Amino acid sequence: MEILGVGAPELLFIIIIAIIVLGPKDMQKAGRTIGRWLNQLVHSDGWKVFQKTSSEIRNLPRNLMREANMEMQQTEKDIRKAMDMRLNPPASSSSRNQPPSKEAENNIQPPAVKSPEPEADSDQHG
Repeated sequence: MEILGVGAPELLFIIIIAIIVLGPKDMQKAGRTIGRWLNQLVHSDGWKVFQKTSSEIRNLPRNLMREANMEMQQTEKDIRKAMDMRLNPPASSSSRNQPPSKEAENNIQPPAVKSPEPEADSDQHG
């Protein structure tokens, strides 16, 4: 466990030094004073702002990815809509109301396929 970059061995060392320097009676007084100060700090408005900002910074990558994903989905929808408009252009108002005639369907023919031209034999003309 680490608090503000201070691990358990360092914390134990600090407590031992404090007991030696302050003595047991002054240690109680110093502990009480530090406890009150920490209580006031934790319940202050500044601490709440610090906590909120810290939370926002921790969640920033997740929020940015979520926003980018939403933008990407919207762009994908726009592209699909544009492609649909190109593949299926809106028909004129007169042909939109009438179904296509059988004649038009029968007149549609596949494109003509050119047959490959025979190659001239160079051996025959020698």
